[in-house]
Amino acid sequence: MTPRSRYVVCEGRELHVTDWGHEQAPVVLAWHGLARTGRDMDAIALHLAPRFRVVCPDTIGRGLSQWSPDPAAEYQLAFYEKLALSLVDQLGITQMHWLGTSMGGAIGLRAAAGSLRGRIQRLVINDIGPTLPQAAIDRILSYAGHPAAFATVGELEQYFRTIYKPYGWLSDEQWRLLTETSCRRLPDGRVTPHYDPAMVQQFVHHPRDYEQWDAWDSLNLPVLCLRGESSDLLLADTAEAMRVRGPRAVVATIAGCGHAPALNRPDQFALVERFLLGA
Repeated sequence: MTPRSRYVVCEGRELHVTDWGHEQAPVVLAWHGLARTGRDMDAIALHLAPRFRVVCPDTIGRGLSQWSPDPAAEYQLAFYEKLALSLVDQLGITQMHWLGTSMGGAIGLRAAAGSLRGRIQRLVINDIGPTLPQAAIDRILSYAGHPAAFATVGELEQYFRTIYKPYGWLSDEQWRLLTETSCRRLPDGRVTPHYDPAMVQQFVHHPRDYEQWDAWDSLNLPVLCLRGESSDLLLADTAEAMRVRGPRAVVATIAGCGHAPALNRPDQFALVERFLLGA
């Protein structure tokens, strides 16, 4: 199955979107993590597409989407939520499920409690909660704010294999795809991850952006929370709190990985698909 590639202007910013499946099928909006792109969702989108339309945006400042001319104001969850609302309205999507990895899950949580309340029917949060441990934020900032650059794509792939080792098992083909769909070439010819380094200003100008317990406690829809067994971003006690308060999420622990499960294996496909189907 070949996805459709779209460009949609939302809040004055051009977003790139990969759109899988039949346009009349039930919609899953699949949103990627902080320093990644919508192409991370290729594997699960391909699996879900026979039953669902899967819409996978590149967040502003990532992948093929426009970089923000105002990083301090626009690289934050509130603006990402506005982009999501504009995107689904322009695509004519009135009801949807939301599947979000890391930052994408935080955007989904905010939207489900805010501007998309009642329109998001089921929420899948992949390895993030309503609060973040500072140690995990510091780890992300140690590489995301100053992305490495390499002479060859092969070297960049080895770098990705190192920093994304917590994703768990990926085949050689999957590592190559991850690299090719998230790299850009610099003016000097080197290759680097395909995002705007200024996106980490979110943690400087909006330091409490990911503190969302009030939003969590207001939710009244079914929620599935996936947690990497050794995740340092979604701690076990946070996941347990998500299970017993607010919407009382179903929490599934994914063995053999940390932050975040790559959504690339049959067992992970099955967990997500069964939940989305209400099974």
